[in-house]
Amino acid sequence: MDIPAISAILLLSLSLSLADGTGIIGGEWTLATATYTRRSQAGGGACGYSWEAEQRPESVFELGRNTAAVSGELFRRGGACGSCFELRCVDHILYCNHGSPSVVVTIVDFCAPDYGLPSDDGGWCNFPRHHFDLSLPAFSSIAIAVADIVPVQYRRVQCERSGRIRFAIRGRAYFYEVLITNVGFDGEVAEVKVKGTRTGWIPMGRNWGQNWHCNADLSGQALSFELKGSGGRSLTSYNVVPSTWIFGQTFEGKQFENY
Repeated sequence: MDIPAISAILLLSLSLSLADGTGIIGGEWTLATATYTRRSQAGGGACGYSWEAEQRPESVFELGRNTAAVSGELFRRGGACGSCFELRCVDHILYCNHGSPSVVVTIVDFCAPDYGLPSDDGGWCNFPRHHFDLSLPAFSSIAIAVADIVPVQYRRVQCERSGRIRFAIRGRAYFYEVLITNVGFDGEVAEVKVKGTRTGWIPMGRNWGQNWHCNADLSGQALSFELKGSGGRSLTSYNVVPSTWIFGQTFEGKQFENY
């Protein structure tokens, strides 16, 4: 790998004023960098998808082989979980795969910083870098895997999902938690409310990743959910959880439709 050449490109990327490509679907292309990991990202550690993968192994294939962990600047404390980005390799004649100009990835994990290393030489996920740690299939779609890191451009795109949004119920007594997966359109969940048959709408807080919680006893009640995506679109699924629910079960609600 030509480290001096790549470092020069990375330093140039960092010196540019970057547009925010994280919030607008189909927005402007934004500069970043990308590496790859050989380990499976199917579990989606920091997004919480590992629990569903254990309960429903087929959910791993629903996410697809093209997944990514992202640096903190992009991860936004879990706000990016489930969102989809299109990436293309740029400005590297040796390592960019020009036969496949772009790839769409789903964000499933957080790429932790390493402040013991310089941001332009190993500390790729250090704040405030824009960085994607791709699954090997995703990286190989846009670059030759002999490269350790390549400059890329990225932008938000719609998420193509099969089936409905799923609500996996966890918790105990007065601690009610739900893992929300398989979200279409912008892929993200920005706000969640839950309603029992004996309660009003209760706002839920992001516990971590795509796990949301509230301190309420909702046992013995049919449950409805109201979701708001990062783009402001709302979706309400009424009485999708029967009153006989128990912790550990998963239920399906409505799905955001793509434009």
